[in-house]
Amino acid sequence: MAVPRGLRARQPRAAARSLVLMISVSALVLAIVSTFGANAATTLTVVVTWGAIAFLVAVAVAIRSGDPGRLDRAGVFPAVGVVGVLLAAGMNLLTQDASVGAQAFLSFPVLWAASHLRRTAVVVVTTVAVLGNALVVPQLLPWEVAVSDVLLTATVLTVAAFMLARAGSVQERLVRALEQQATVDTLTGLVNRRVLDDALAGALTGPAGDDGTALLLLDVDSFKQINDVHGHPVGDDALVHLAGIIRRQIRSGDAVLSRLGGDELAVLLPGCTAEVAVARAESVLETVLSTPLALPDGTLLAMSVSVGVAHCRDGALDRRAFYAAADQALYRAKRGGRGRVEVAPV
Repeated sequence: MAVPRGLRARQPRAAARSLVLMISVSALVLAIVSTFGANAATTLTVVVTWGAIAFLVAVAVAIRSGDPGRLDRAGVFPAVGVVGVLLAAGMNLLTQDASVGAQAFLSFPVLWAASHLRRTAVVVVTTVAVLGNALVVPQLLPWEVAVSDVLLTATVLTVAAFMLARAGSVQERLVRALEQQATVDTLTGLVNRRVLDDALAGALTGPAGDDGTALLLLDVDSFKQINDVHGHPVGDDALVHLAGIIRRQIRSGDAVLSRLGGDELAVLLPGCTAEVAVARAESVLETVLSTPLALPDGTLLAMSVSVGVAHCRDGALDRRAFYAAADQALYRAKRGGRGRVEVAPV
């Protein structure tokens, strides 16, 4: 069962790479300090230190060879952060080392978690680090010194984790905004040509059942005249108005609604018969004709659209040919007097 989203990484692959690096550095540092200081004080501390090194290497190898997405869904990343904190605190207790350097090891898993995991996981790892240090240090130092060290370490860990987690959240929001800008037309809110192309490729190559796939191309009639007479802002309003009508007439859950560019919009209808596609196109046309656009001065601007409909079953057409069929039907509607629906021959 997958762990909750709050305990997962923002980007599992990046988190895994960074975690392997952090574990490798920690193992190297432990190997160095095992030759002097508190970690080399007794045979027991040396054995335990090298046991910890072996454990860290094994974890690094497992993470490097595993699938980041699967590890993330299993909750491995926050678990490793918690284990890292407990390992650092346990080593400090075993070696009777409450120095600043020993307590600094707690920052490794906390800072890594704050850089790569979501807020709930960061809170868990940081809390375990603060509590673990608060349990170990008073056993090694006089009470008055221990309180000061514990509070200072807790403050540093908490503030650093908060700042890194906040920066990560801001970056994540910016990435989502950029991704949306790359896929959504900012004027109409419809998806762009790239998204439609991907959806169309999937619809033509995937199982569409007996109903097939339909493509509607819509073009605002006399759009240049609207821009010339009323100005480009009104032309933009006309496109937004048309996009709203399409949304109300065709549910986005059943279709892909797209602005191809200029005044041309498209509707992809997977799993849709030719008859239903024509009926939806005619419904959009009738609604456009009966719903004028309200201008800023209070007057109403009558609008009409031309619609070309193409239908395909069993992948009989590739994407280019499917577009071409709908486009030819659209131009027949334009040449036929506009404000009408034309259907490409099957």
